[in-house]
Amino acid sequence: MHKFIPFDVAENFMLRALTKAGIPERDAAIVADVLVQADKFGFDSHGANRLKPIYLDRIRDGILNPLTEIEIVKEGPTTAVIDGHNGMGHVISHKAMNLAINKAKQFGMAMVVVRNSTHYGFAGYYPLMAVKNGMIGITGTNARPSIAPTFGVENMLGTNPMTFGIPTDEPFPFLLDCATSITQRGKVELYAREGKALPRGWVIDGNGESKTDSREVLEDMIAGKAALTPLGGIGEETAGYKGYGYATVVEILSAALQQGSYMKMLMGFQDGKKVPIPVGHFFIVMDINAFTDPEDFKKTTGNILRELRASRKMPGQKQIFTAGEKEYYTWLERKEKGIPFNNELLKEYTRLCREYDLNEFLTCFEH
Repeated sequence: MHKFIPFDVAENFMLRALTKAGIPERDAAIVADVLVQADKFGFDSHGANRLKPIYLDRIRDGILNPLTEIEIVKEGPTTAVIDGHNGMGHVISHKAMNLAINKAKQFGMAMVVVRNSTHYGFAGYYPLMAVKNGMIGITGTNARPSIAPTFGVENMLGTNPMTFGIPTDEPFPFLLDCATSITQRGKVELYAREGKALPRGWVIDGNGESKTDSREVLEDMIAGKAALTPLGGIGEETAGYKGYGYATVVEILSAALQQGSYMKMLMGFQDGKKVPIPVGHFFIVMDINAFTDPEDFKKTTGNILRELRASRKMPGQKQIFTAGEKEYYTWLERKEKGIPFNNELLKEYTRLCREYDLNEFLTCFEH
């Protein structure tokens, strides 16, 4: 069972809770906006359910700095390197993407890389910033080790999404936002919260066998006794090496250019104690106008997507989708209803109301 929470209520609550946790209001507004945008498009694994475990708890544990100090350590006409000093990843990334957009407006293309950041939430948020400016946006980030390399069983690479936002002449942009693993840690957390078993092939144990108990998997991943499989799955038969390769590309671009942390340096534990997880990101922006007329580009892009959707379908299938389309339909469905909160999330937010003295929201989260 779910209860739908209006977007403005959820966003206001998150803003207030984040502010009470020590984040300046202007920064908290960015974090809350990234979280609520994830839920608007159906990326529930990166929305409201991440507020407590990924942000509030990490601030409380002293491994996430609520005061974000952004330092530009190197800059050129079309490039920049940013050090986020373990501040709020959303705030750092918002600054980085805006910087890339402004540089691309002047010079046609730009790339900004970040080190010592933290979890930046819904990756698609940042390319969509470029799309709103009539540009192509690309981002990627490394993360805590969770993917085993092909033929391996040890969690070495992060889920490492590589995300693209491209303008079209349709009511919605092309948005491809997916991990380079079959699934991501946030989806496992969502399954565990709902008490659901994982599909076979998503996670392997130390013997390379599938694990399906979602709650046990979360514990085993932290202990290094389980790992996610790359896109393509276990071994080479279904081309798991492709996901492994792309995850490695994202790891390199999130660490080498900015001379940041990578792989086991992002475990989040040292001598049995929690420590910051200083992830890196990259942001690439292309100004369409530097290549061709933007309206021509959007029409050609739209034609490509329409022809894909109009192609012959498998027996029994009613529709072919293109990236960003399902997210648009989710937004149309949810814009009146709001965010679906399951019972566990409602209980969690009820506890947060009391913990952060936000009792005026209690009736909103009663179940």
